[in-house]
Amino acid sequence: MWQLDNPWLLLLLPLPWLAYRYLPAYLEARSAVRVPFFTGMSQAVGGAPSASGVRNNRSQLVLNLVAWVLLVLAVARPVWVEKPIERQQPVRDLMLAIDISQSMETQDFTDATGQKIDRLAAVKQVVHDFIARRKDDRIGLILFGSGAYPQAPLTLDHSSLSLLLDDSGIGMAGPNTAIGDAIGLGLKLLDQAHEPEKVLILLTDGNDTSSAITPDHAADMAAAKGVVIHTVGIGNPQASGEAKVNLSALQAIASATGGRYFRAEDRDSLSHVYTTLDQITPHQVKTLSHQPKRDLFWWPLCAALGLFALYHLLAALWPHRIKREVADGLQ
Repeated sequence: MWQLDNPWLLLLLPLPWLAYRYLPAYLEARSAVRVPFFTGMSQAVGGAPSASGVRNNRSQLVLNLVAWVLLVLAVARPVWVEKPIERQQPVRDLMLAIDISQSMETQDFTDATGQKIDRLAAVKQVVHDFIARRKDDRIGLILFGSGAYPQAPLTLDHSSLSLLLDDSGIGMAGPNTAIGDAIGLGLKLLDQAHEPEKVLILLTDGNDTSSAITPDHAADMAAAKGVVIHTVGIGNPQASGEAKVNLSALQAIASATGGRYFRAEDRDSLSHVYTTLDQITPHQVKTLSHQPKRDLFWWPLCAALGLFALYHLLAALWPHRIKREVADGLQ
């Protein structure tokens, strides 16, 4: 359908009529030879004097009024409104923080064929499946060991994200575990997002030993910013040193931010963790509608210009036609 973007400009339509009705006629003084008996001469030849101007030229008056209507319609900007275009925009941002410390090389997981694999390989397999199920969410990736490093910002390019995850290796970020720094970096990256719901999924098999900020303090900062942290512990709580996962610390982080804590002891348990996360962080999108518009102002504008051009063309050709008819009559 079509509509006018500036319909209030149609109030200009009566302006020529008001000017024609209430303004005096324009008079132009010219040098001329005065003939006292001009009226008598006109009557003798069977004619009558006529006044010049638009008021006595009805065709030009109608032309001016039609052109005025077309020009006012053009400035009122008629547009053709097409069917609305709908698209989906993610309303949830997910940041994955994955531990790649030295302890992740422990081979206590099995793959689909039953062969022993290290913890990071098992995590990659499950995370790939998790990413594939969140097609409309923006997902970012943080890798941490002795320090925390952004591997991918929040993005909808999940193919590139999966490639970056595949390129990660054990020990790339150092042998130690910096859980607090990983949370702090996640908050910094999530600050750049403007979506209402932000989630950080923290996966580690160790104990915080090298963070500049404590995990408890980082969790309080996340709670203040409204970021929910879900923690996944895959380490052995009976181990010692870096290999010992601090389950109580992970539980406290999740509890402080309104998230949940999960314990994953094998690949099946880890898969169940992400299945549960799919349920508690449901797939949500909002639909935006946009209606494209095509300008039609050039239609009435071209019509007005065409009328003027046609009128002046006919006015220029008409005297020549009269002259030819007179010449033909004299022959």
